[in-house]
Amino acid sequence: MVRTANRTTIAAAAAALGVALAGCSAPGGSDGDTASSSTNQITLADAEPVGQYYPVAGYGATGVSPVFEGLLRPSAPNDKELPDLAPALAESKPKVSDGGKTWTVRLKKGVTFHDGSAFDSKDVAATYRAVLDPKSASPIADDYRLIDEVVTPDPSTVVFRLKAPNGGFASRLLLGIAPSEKVTSGDAANSELNTKPVGTGPFKLQRLAPNEATFVANDKYRSGKPEVDKVVIRHVEDDNARMQQVVSGQVDGSALPPRLAKSVDGRDGLKVTGVRSADWRGVSLPVSVPITSQPETRRALNIGVDREALVEKVLAGRGTPEVSPITKVFPQHADVDFTKAKGAARKAEAEKLLDEAGWKKGADGVRTKDGKRAELTLAYPASDTLRRELASAFADQLRGLGVNVKLWGGSWDDIEPKMRTTAVMLGGGDNPYTVDTQAHRALHSRGSASGPFDNPGNYKNAKVDAALEAAQSTSDETEATKQYRAAQDEYVKDPAYVVLATLHHTYASRDKGFSGPAPIVEPHSHGTTWGPWWSLGAWKKN
Repeated sequence: MVRTANRTTIAAAAAALGVALAGCSAPGGSDGDTASSSTNQITLADAEPVGQYYPVAGYGATGVSPVFEGLLRPSAPNDKELPDLAPALAESKPKVSDGGKTWTVRLKKGVTFHDGSAFDSKDVAATYRAVLDPKSASPIADDYRLIDEVVTPDPSTVVFRLKAPNGGFASRLLLGIAPSEKVTSGDAANSELNTKPVGTGPFKLQRLAPNEATFVANDKYRSGKPEVDKVVIRHVEDDNARMQQVVSGQVDGSALPPRLAKSVDGRDGLKVTGVRSADWRGVSLPVSVPITSQPETRRALNIGVDREALVEKVLAGRGTPEVSPITKVFPQHADVDFTKAKGAARKAEAEKLLDEAGWKKGADGVRTKDGKRAELTLAYPASDTLRRELASAFADQLRGLGVNVKLWGGSWDDIEPKMRTTAVMLGGGDNPYTVDTQAHRALHSRGSASGPFDNPGNYKNAKVDAALEAAQSTSDETEATKQYRAAQDEYVKDPAYVVLATLHHTYASRDKGFSGPAPIVEPHSHGTTWGPWWSLGAWKKN
């Protein structure tokens, strides 16, 4: 599950440094400037704050970043299928031995960091050990706890020894690598690398102000200096404000919610690109709340929701209806549903299930059972336009079933402590290059290592747990797929969420005279690091 809440912590740390950063930066650029007329500069607006660039804190964990590189990186011709994981800082693909428990990676030689220091195995080990160090409070640590140890037999070799076989471990080799001497102990959110990143990537940070970051081409990049000279990223949180900056020419592009993107498509030379993703939206169902405490009622809500209507009306058709966190993006997806009924028959079946579970409609149309009303509070981040619209449409549909939904827009810091008793409009799919972390975080019973957004409704199903554990501990892909599908078979009998759809991320951009690789299947994370700009270092001037 996506740990969006941690971004608040990092952003706060960056903001605290903002005055000092602005004071020591070179002059230039402000939020009111128009996009540069330079044909070799790209100016973009992003909803996420600038100044949170440390891989241990989660930045670049999926192998896509202008600044950092991992041992592997996603590689695909388009977004029609999951990417292959190709060597980046690795010399070749990992060698797997010991029944899937040992992964040996040979490293490229002659690679240097932006500060001129040489890259070798100690940098890889230091970065991974920092993620696993409890003192780092890394928000991505759960994904790496299967690592028993990281060994560096020589400067060009790294050996990962796992606690159990894992066929999806290659996805953990996407993590951006930082110089060992700059990887310090302590909270990753407070690391200097958030605001002074040093990587091996095609761009390096030149200037950081409170609401703007400027990256310049790395003229010593091993594949040659990028043809894009400069990339300016401006933090503009509000969706409508970003749209206005794109339309007015203040920036060359931005990620926009689907309906806003549709409204600007074709205006003044703007083009909207839709990119398939593993990024799902769905509602967590807290088992402590009466109306969502029973498998039967949770199934009823899943049956009664019209996902196709939500995709069409809220996502402007830019999405794919889904019923579980193991979405259609993954080859392990099972073609399951909560019922074979279609259209109006689904709603009728949902109402029948609620009736049979003892929830009867009252005079006001709201169901009650044992004196308790069928009520649910649904939280969403107030600044997220799309989640707000999905939450409102979802609430309207549930009211039609006799369930009263109270909407609450707040900050993640406000929402997080109440997730065991409050439904939340969540996002998932933060690492689409393996299914195991996604399924485990969303569906496995919570444990001591679980993050705040992992299975927030405190769902427990022993059969689902057993299938997920069996799938995660085998290197046999056929067996793993069998177990993931078994977990989905059990899930539709006893769901934890109402998963609604995967998003097709939408980006509005203006032609700057470059061509580059087509977008690939994206994770939950999107914005100026993704979409048309996911591989700016490879862009070529037309």
